[in-house]
Formats: sequence, C-alpha cells, structure tokens
Amino acid sequence: MILQEERAGPPRPEEDVAIRLDRIGLRYEEKIVLSDCSVDCKRGHVTGIIGLSGAGKSTILRVINGLRHPDAGAVYINGDDITGWDEHELIEMRKKMGFAFQYSALFDSMTIAENVAYPLWEHTTMTRAQIDKRVSDTLEALGLSEVEGSLPGELSGGMQKRAGFARAIVNDPEIILFDEPTSGLDPIMTHIIVTTIKDIQSRLKATSVVVSHDLRSIYALSDTVAMLFEGTIIESGTVAEIRRSPNPIVQQFLQGSELGPIPL
Repeated sequence: MILQEERAGPPRPEEDVAIRLDRIGLRYEEKIVLSDCSVDCKRGHVTGIIGLSGAGKSTILRVINGLRHPDAGAVYINGDDITGWDEHELIEMRKKMGFAFQYSALFDSMTIAENVAYPLWEHTTMTRAQIDKRVSDTLEALGLSEVEGSLPGELSGGMQKRAGFARAIVNDPEIILFDEPTSGLDPIMTHIIVTTIKDIQSRLKATSVVVSHDLRSIYALSDTVAMLFEGTIIESGTVAEIRRSPNPIVQQFLQGSELGPIPL
C-alpha cells in the first residue's frame, strides 16, 4: 500500500501554493541537471532560488513555464499538473506568466514600445488603442517613457533589463519569473533593478520566482529562499532561517568561503 501511495504522488497542492515542483528529474544528454528537486512557491510571495553558477537555477524557471519538460516528477501551476500538457495548453498557461530573461531577449530591430507590445499583439484581442495605452502605462510605471521609441542597442544594460521587465509584466501576469535580474550590473543599477522589482511586486501582487547568486538582492527581495545544490533543493526557509542554517553547504555558499564541503 505504501508503494502505491508513493506512485500516486502527493495530493493537489494547497490553495496558497501557486507553483510546486515535485521530485523533478531532468538531464541534458548524460548530464544530470535536476534530481529529486522539490520546492513550493506561495501565492503572492517572492521565492528566491540561490546556488552555484551552472547549478540549474535557470533550468528551474524553464521547467516552471514549460519550456523544458522534466524526465521525472510533476510541475503544478495553480493546482494543475502541467507535465502532460501539449503546446497549445502551455501557451494558454504562459499568457498568465511573465518571463524576464537574463539578457532581456529584446528584439534588436523593434523599438522598446514595440517589444513591450509584442505579447499583447500575439496573445490578446486588444485593439491598437488599447495596446498603445497599456504599453504607455507600463513603460511609465518603470520609468521608461522617454525611451519608448529607442532601439534596445541604444540603451544601457540596466535600462534593457527594465524594458525586459516591462514586456514580462505588460499582461498583468499572475506569475513572474526573473532570471538573474541583476547580473552584470553595477551597484547603483542593481539597487534600481531591485527597487523596480519591489515596485512591480507591490503593484501586481504576483507570485514571483527570482533566480540569482546575488545574495544582497535575494535578501532584499525574497519572502522565501531555496538553495539548489547538485540538482536538489537542499534547504528552504525565510531569509533569516537560511542565513542561520546549520547546513555547512549553505553556510559555505553564503559566506563565499573556500573552506567547506562544496568541491572547488
């Protein structure tokens, strides 16, 4: 009976859990990227995922929005297991998600306004006037009104990041995925990006997942922090709980120490 219950998997996630990864396994050819990886992201909260470079943090985001299909385990979004969904069903789900890519992934030949409008043209039946208004309001909220006619290459890295955020949130998504939002930025622009994400969160009350190894940003943004190590979430908790974790792997990572169980 125990084996049958294990095969059946856990019950449907609680109402306050918007995202659940349950025992996810995924490999790229022979390389194991995720192994028995489980984490819950509470509705309306920010979950920060930390870990070494190349640990698979960004892969978790791609599993959440269906860009990568796990080899094992289940992915629950708003209570539904999406692992067996076809591409049409996944596209419908993604309409309620925003994905802010690490390198913004803006179209070089489109203006900032056109980039931000793109998901509205693709996935809604809004009129041109409605789209123009939504884009204008979104850019204004992120302090980008003056560059709506500019091309991405004409903007600084930080402004490109914010433009990527604008495109990610223009649909007023329920879930927002941020992939290394402060990567490659100086301290001043990092502060601006963190403040921008806080403002987005305050306005939309979304369920957000932030992947980063920038600990100061994670501490500033997250309600819950989960650490990924060798493909598995080895610990999760509030910022305070993670910072005082007795796990030597967690402490070595947080302290940036050469001494400890993490192989260098």
